[in-house]
Amino acid sequence: MNLVAIVALVLALGVASRVLADRLRIPSVLFLILAGIAIGPEVLGVVSRETFGGGLSAMVGVSVAIILFEGGYHLRREKLRESPAALTRLVTVGAAITWLGTAAAVVVFLETSLEVGLLVGALLIATGPTVIGPILQVVTVRDHVAAVLEGEGVINDVTAAILVVVVFEVLVAGDGTPAALVGNFAVRLFVGLAIGAIVAAAVWLLLDRGRSRPCAAPLHARLIVLAGIVVAYAGAETVASETGIAAAAMAGFVLGNVDLPYHEDVIDFLDDLSVVVLSFVFVALAALIDFGDILSLGLAGIAIVVAITLVLRPAVIYLSTTSERFTRNERLFLSAVGPRGIIPASVATLFAVELQALGRSQEAQLLAGTVFLIIFATVVLQAGLARQIANTLQVSPMRTIIVGGGRVGLSLAERLERDGENVLLIDNDPDAVETAQKRGLRALEGDGTDADVLERAGAADAKTVIATAPDDDVNLLACQLAKTTFDVERVASRVNQPDNVDAFESLGVRAIDLSMATAWSLENVLERPSLSAWMNELGRTGDVQEIEVTAADLVGKTIAELNAEIPDGVIVGLLTHRDSSTEVPTGDHELRDGDRVTFLGQTDAVDRAVKRFHPHD
Repeated sequence: MNLVAIVALVLALGVASRVLADRLRIPSVLFLILAGIAIGPEVLGVVSRETFGGGLSAMVGVSVAIILFEGGYHLRREKLRESPAALTRLVTVGAAITWLGTAAAVVVFLETSLEVGLLVGALLIATGPTVIGPILQVVTVRDHVAAVLEGEGVINDVTAAILVVVVFEVLVAGDGTPAALVGNFAVRLFVGLAIGAIVAAAVWLLLDRGRSRPCAAPLHARLIVLAGIVVAYAGAETVASETGIAAAAMAGFVLGNVDLPYHEDVIDFLDDLSVVVLSFVFVALAALIDFGDILSLGLAGIAIVVAITLVLRPAVIYLSTTSERFTRNERLFLSAVGPRGIIPASVATLFAVELQALGRSQEAQLLAGTVFLIIFATVVLQAGLARQIANTLQVSPMRTIIVGGGRVGLSLAERLERDGENVLLIDNDPDAVETAQKRGLRALEGDGTDADVLERAGAADAKTVIATAPDDDVNLLACQLAKTTFDVERVASRVNQPDNVDAFESLGVRAIDLSMATAWSLENVLERPSLSAWMNELGRTGDVQEIEVTAADLVGKTIAELNAEIPDGVIVGLLTHRDSSTEVPTGDHELRDGDRVTFLGQTDAVDRAVKRFHPHD
């Protein structure tokens, strides 16, 4: 089979894997690696190490640069602020523990040299957006958990790519010192980040000048961004080897966090491009797995997998996520999901060849076998079972579905998103769906009165369904389906005609009479203007949250005793008991099991109070 036909086959398998993964809601990397093994020398023999000749390294390098650029582009500063301390510890102390701990396991179980152990450990620091991205497409977790996984993937890919080269040049091929190792690493990291930032600035300037020609600009934006990725990668590689990854990631991060012209066009382009290159590199590299190298490790290989996945990963996560914000199950989920991706696979192949050139063929076989064993085991077990792990640990917040993407539905979705809800908006108007997506909301095009559409939206597991369409018949049917077909506990609806309120309430739907709601709002504006203005700012400067008290150590205490537990800038406005009676509490009121507390105050203060009183959401 000629090279063109093989590339076509690889891409076809990649796209088929993605479609199958979307349908079964399983991360696509599992099917990609299985497809690569199927066409590799171990099964069909269509692809081998000689298939792509010397061009594979360059193709994989540019592909990884594109994937990391996209990962950096989506890594917004706001997202990193979700858990900055945890992410910082994870990519510094956590990366060091993973590196040295893996090296120790390799040296002990495989009885090899410390230098080779450190080389393998450096490779296996990386998780990467190639494996984390597909997982987060099918597993919904709270924002701070997703931020840690995404940030770790991008940053540790850069760390691993540079560190493995430095370890090889300084310790394996050379006779350097730890000081030389640190210095070499710092220089290469600086080169990559600096070149990436410079290229990002140039891309921004070019796109900013293109604002005056709006017709051709979106196409030009795509081409300029693609050129920027290649220039950043190639330019950094020319200055110092294996710094191109850092340059691409940095360029993506900078451009993703500035006011980039044609932002939506760039996102669409990067999403499509990354699907193609991810499919290619995963299938191509999976085809290079040599099961002979893996089997030669024997029980020692299994011991290393256990040490990395069941000892080192949980230890790193528990040391990094000390904040109350991470629940016990979220920490278990992070511990159980740390698959290795493209960086270890691509670089392991390169350095196995380098070790053979040094006459250390046994160590080359050990390196390739260990790295590919960890990749295979973690992709199959951790990435492949990620959704099942999340469901078992109950770390996926239940969804709030809004039927109707007009002004009311869109505004409500944005407010609920600010409150930390997991919102999906449904509308059969493609323009409404596009508008919602441009505002950063998850939206599905479809008829909200169709049971199949609601099922696809996850209504069976939804916490709340809210109908906000301007047509009461549409809202009533959507609510009826949610109640009777999917047994959704909380269902609410906008009611446009007051005479229809009884029909909704007879179904057990919380009906919001639009005319009464408008009148109530106008009354507040006239009679209680300060309160009305403050309520309109909820989620920005102020917030109101009602939660059930789940902190066991607070039950039995009076409100007066809890003053020390309540942050400045927030008060307990209401106390709701199990019997649904609600009152404004005094200092003598005592919290009882099952009580619900309503906090009012500044947004940050309310957030801290909620985490203290309700840490197990």
